[in-house]
Amino acid sequence: MPGPSTYFDPSRIGELDPGERDLVARRARVLGSAYRLFYREPVQLVRGLGTRVWDAAGTEYLDAYNNVPSVGHSHPRVAEAIAKQAATLITHTRYLSAGVVRYSEQLLATLHPDIDNIMYTCTGSEANDLALRIAKLVTGGTGVIVTSNAYHGVTTEVAAISPSLGGVESIAGWVRLVDPADLGRQVPAALAEFSAAGIRPAALIADTIFASDGVLPDVADLGTAVAAVRAAGGLFIADEVQPGFGRLGQGMWGFDRYGIVPDMVTVGKPMGNGQPIAAVMTRHDLVDEFNRHSRYFNTFGGSSVSIAAAQATFDVLRDEELIESARLMGQYLKTALTNMGKFVEVRGAGLFIGAQLESEARAVDVVNALRDRHVLVSASGPANDTLKIRPPLPFSTADATLLLTELDAVLR
Repeated sequence: MPGPSTYFDPSRIGELDPGERDLVARRARVLGSAYRLFYREPVQLVRGLGTRVWDAAGTEYLDAYNNVPSVGHSHPRVAEAIAKQAATLITHTRYLSAGVVRYSEQLLATLHPDIDNIMYTCTGSEANDLALRIAKLVTGGTGVIVTSNAYHGVTTEVAAISPSLGGVESIAGWVRLVDPADLGRQVPAALAEFSAAGIRPAALIADTIFASDGVLPDVADLGTAVAAVRAAGGLFIADEVQPGFGRLGQGMWGFDRYGIVPDMVTVGKPMGNGQPIAAVMTRHDLVDEFNRHSRYFNTFGGSSVSIAAAQATFDVLRDEELIESARLMGQYLKTALTNMGKFVEVRGAGLFIGAQLESEARAVDVVNALRDRHVLVSASGPANDTLKIRPPLPFSTADATLLLTELDAVLR
């Protein structure tokens, strides 16, 4: 089974209590084996608020994992905006709307002036798929460079550039994998391989926190790699689906930490605090060239309800100063985790932290032991040995204290 081993093992269904066993069995019958559940003992969540969630029995959990409700579970301002718009009008971007224009202007204003157009999708997978489609059309190339354990989505196109999804054997022939620890050497080598094979490069795409590669906040030579790809005629796509919208505690975007201006930026997950919305942001010359040869429309991408959710999320992020909060809480957590002295390495920026243990088995045991103590985290990295701590942004000192207390108890 590719992917994290923190999933529920269906062969253990007999160990569950009768109610859970029945629900898991019914779920398996109707959803099939491709759908998976977290943890050795699944959690049936029924309610959430802020950084806390509750299961069907009323047990409260600290959520230190879910970045989709970025401004907190069930944030009242976002919920109200969704309900109000749904009760008023739900339509798409082929009708004139002040809301989508206003939100687009505000979001683009957080980027370099060269990035001046936005195209809406429903998911990060769709955004990365569209970005690759644009890159291939405008460059005339097909070659794509990604990192060695990258994840960029689930469409046919982006699953083919996501080794963490289906393993190295699932990667397309027009893709080259590079180690994020050695970009300065391996990206030029990949470009040379493309040249020898008669493949023109289209793009380098990177998640700028390198989440699936183990959470790597300070990758050397990313700027050098981007320059090499551009010199060969390709583009740089910054996948901000996970690190974007202030999670790293230093501006809105992960690539800002490198002083790089991407050719395209893809966003998704936290954009609407759970309401499906995602986008590609890029230069108008790339959009114009794409439009000369193709066309784009998405029925639900940028719908009026999704834009209302995104606008409310953007406003909360600003008004509650959650980017600065992510910076401060991230520093506190990273220092405390390092001082525990129990990890091989603690890496991260803002509220995206990877705490590496000595083995996959140890990490999986810790993830499940924390679940049993009502704290939710996951594991990541090529060896699945790194705890992935990625909570909603309103994570407080009290939340951090609870996480650290329970983690210390588990590690002891």
